[in-house]
Amino acid sequence: MQSDNVRRIHELNDLKTSAWTEEELHYHQRVMSDLSPWLNAQGSAMLSQIIQEIQKRD
Repeated sequence: MQSDNVRRIHELNDLKTSAWTEEELHYHQRVMSDLSPWLNAQGSAMLSQIIQEIQKRD
């Protein structure tokens, strides 16, 4: 279930992942990882960016 504090992915598309909140990063990483077998190249690239941003913040 999505928290009220998490913007939907289409709202975040124009923002760099550095502007996303921790909650948004972790939520969308979890959802996109679950869907990874069906992601296209753009989705896979976005998931990679999200993971890199999470690692950078840790």
